[in-house]
Amino acid sequence: MNKTDFQPAFLIPVYNHEHAITDTLEKALEYELPVLLVDDGSDDACRLKLIELAERHSGKAILIRLAENSGKGAAIKAGIRHLQQNGFTHAIQIDADGQHDVADLPKFMKAAEQRSETLIIGYPQYDESVPKTRLYARYLTHVWVWINTLSFAIKDSMCGFRLYPLAALVTQLDEERCGDRMDFDTEVLVRWVWRGGKVTNVPVNVRYPLDGVSHFNVFRDNVLISLMHSRLFLGMLVRSPNLIWRKVRG
Repeated sequence: MNKTDFQPAFLIPVYNHEHAITDTLEKALEYELPVLLVDDGSDDACRLKLIELAERHSGKAILIRLAENSGKGAAIKAGIRHLQQNGFTHAIQIDADGQHDVADLPKFMKAAEQRSETLIIGYPQYDESVPKTRLYARYLTHVWVWINTLSFAIKDSMCGFRLYPLAALVTQLDEERCGDRMDFDTEVLVRWVWRGGKVTNVPVNVRYPLDGVSHFNVFRDNVLISLMHSRLFLGMLVRSPNLIWRKVRG
């Protein structure tokens, strides 16, 4: 691949992870790629920590801030558009809380260099830190994703370690609605597959957060995710002839 066709950068959405973000950022910087931190309207402690980190790593870490907390999906969308507007071709999304092992990055890079138009998705290999209730509950989403895509192309739609081709993804976001909060990670993948986008799944090591902070709002986010699955199911029904025909053609 021509180097100009592959200009990746890390994208890390951050909301009140002032205790974990230093370690996460420093591990990402070891790979000598630019890192975009998107502050999703964090409180002062995290906001000031991010400013300090951006100043300390000036030229390597870039910081943008949303005026108010708008959700993980909104932060990722803002970051994706910022990176594309600044000449990057791919975004490597990781979570701020340290649950992703950045040492898995070479697998993503190798897959992307072989097929630059493919969206690379991590599927978790959990250690003993994972809460069993979360481990089992996420399978409900897996089943819905398999139903709504009429395929098993996506092994795990909830893992936040992934590599996006920016041009195609920005076009998708311009043309299709996609959730702004915890529903984003799943919905963006389903819609990508609907549009004929290719995906590659790579195993990644996942542990549960360094700072123990979760921003999953049990009521709000479960409602949003339920509405998302309902919306996607109706969308699948409309698209099912094309999805089935695509499978038949191979």
